[in-house]
Amino acid sequence: MRSKTLIYVLFLVTLASHAAPRTGEAATLGLDAFLAGEARRDPSASNDSFTSLPAALKKTLAASHLSADHATLVSQLLSLQISVPVYVKLVGDFSSAAPGIIRSFASAALTSDRFHVIGATPHHLAIGHALHVDSSLSPLGSQIWNAIRSHLEASPSPLYRSALLSVPYSTVDHIVQQDFQRENTNSAPGFYIYLLNLGSQSKPYAYSVDSKDASLAFTKCLGTLWTGKDRYLWIDLAAGPVEYGPAISGEGVIPRGEFHPLSSLHGRPRSEKVLLSDLTSMVLSAYRALLVPSLRIPVLYENSLLIQFIHVHGSDPDTTGLDWTFIKQTLKESELAYKEQSLVFKSYNVKFSECPICSYAIARSTNSYTSRFLFENYTLIVSEYLDSKRMHQILSDSVEEVRRAAAIPEEEEYGKVLPVYVFDLEYDKLLLLDRYHQAIAFRNMVIAVRTRSSQTVSDYSCNGRHVITQTRHLDRPIIGSVLQSMWGVSPTHLSWSPQHNSTLVDYTWSVGQTPFGPFSETSSLSFIQRDAARRNVLLTSLNYTITSVIDVLQSMAAHGGDRKLLKERKHVEFVQRWNLLKYKLEKRNYRNRWHYCL
Repeated sequence: MRSKTLIYVLFLVTLASHAAPRTGEAATLGLDAFLAGEARRDPSASNDSFTSLPAALKKTLAASHLSADHATLVSQLLSLQISVPVYVKLVGDFSSAAPGIIRSFASAALTSDRFHVIGATPHHLAIGHALHVDSSLSPLGSQIWNAIRSHLEASPSPLYRSALLSVPYSTVDHIVQQDFQRENTNSAPGFYIYLLNLGSQSKPYAYSVDSKDASLAFTKCLGTLWTGKDRYLWIDLAAGPVEYGPAISGEGVIPRGEFHPLSSLHGRPRSEKVLLSDLTSMVLSAYRALLVPSLRIPVLYENSLLIQFIHVHGSDPDTTGLDWTFIKQTLKESELAYKEQSLVFKSYNVKFSECPICSYAIARSTNSYTSRFLFENYTLIVSEYLDSKRMHQILSDSVEEVRRAAAIPEEEEYGKVLPVYVFDLEYDKLLLLDRYHQAIAFRNMVIAVRTRSSQTVSDYSCNGRHVITQTRHLDRPIIGSVLQSMWGVSPTHLSWSPQHNSTLVDYTWSVGQTPFGPFSETSSLSFIQRDAARRNVLLTSLNYTITSVIDVLQSMAAHGGDRKLLKERKHVEFVQRWNLLKYKLEKRNYRNRWHYCL
């Protein structure tokens, strides 16, 4: 049954927990005390805790008999469901009936499902999740409205009449954060979603990281929502309207019109019930995309993690826009690893002249494509790009050669090693990975590239203007790619849809504080990415344990069942171990236990 993995996973649950549910049963209290003590003595769960159980507790575990039907046992394992508490705070012009309407709409919707995985088969885990919504009115409306008004009155008029004035996120965020800290202290742990219905201001506005307006040479993508470092997010329904997404064609566009919930207040007047139905759909969208997002890849727990930064450059390296210290600091300060894990960073430099395989990888992966541009007439333009899959194959096949060239030692003591290859080309033309990307994440490496070309017009637009990509700046793309490869964190705009049997693209939540996508400027991580990094490890380990146990049960059933296969003494131990597993999983399913496991 692979007890070591099983014990480790269940210890993760115990370690992450703060308090047990009150049952009043002596056996339960005894198990709680024992597991808490074992977690302190053996935090990495390297030993089999069952062998240390007192005889009295083992006797208690043997008292509950197993069902003779193995299908019932499998069903019990597959019924594990994580309850996710979400508190919706209605700020501003809402009636006293609004919280109840939100709750009724949310309960009527399909709010339970399994966790999904984008880059693995099957695309779902054996663990489910269920949304539990509580809604209430908040008195923050006047305070936030006055803060926005004060900033707008002090701001100069925009360059053109239809432009949105830029309001720093911090204007609203520090007010919401203070309220969250107060609410979170006085109530059960959970996620908070603040919906701001504050009424219109004297000037149209939206939010950015700072208050600087966009220039003619640089586009700033203003948004209407923000995800905090703590477990809250807020959406200003009066801000905007904004639009962002692919400029010409593609999926995931957020339109300016009233048909998207973010623009509910900018269309025709509607009844409060209709408005609240739109807001409920937005809460459900946030729940699926942010609170229980798809895993990019499954990520197993390892005691030690190593990220290698390998900078391949020409004769005169330029570190502008490539700050390894900043990348390291951002990932370290975000506390992505568990306390029992070590996270180490090492950097290496190698010239192309010293690494023939690096030059070969670039040359072999360079492809071209054609496109038509309208000048005086249509002109055919030939451009180049790097095939990331071919580069990945070459680098994977030539690991030893790259190590020798860059003087990288063997790192056998680390459980997981992630090399980050940065190819810094002395080339004047633009050269991106797969035509569009500065960095791409693979399971076993990250590949990033840049040339001397400093910027390009991307295929995305925001509020009527094309988004400019600063192609020399690699810090943010590398951070996002490392999150995918090392911790399985999905980009904010990607999710797996079992209904479509494919990956869906939706840029609704790709503004504000996120290291993913072209519409945000920040490299800092919100609670969305920080929680996902830890949660993905826990979910992967739990899923591995459950599926392994199911394999054992099905194998036993195929050979006549546990009573036929096991002698009496071994069968008693099997029952005890099963009941201990079941107890831990049930405790894991306690309503607020999920919050502490992040």
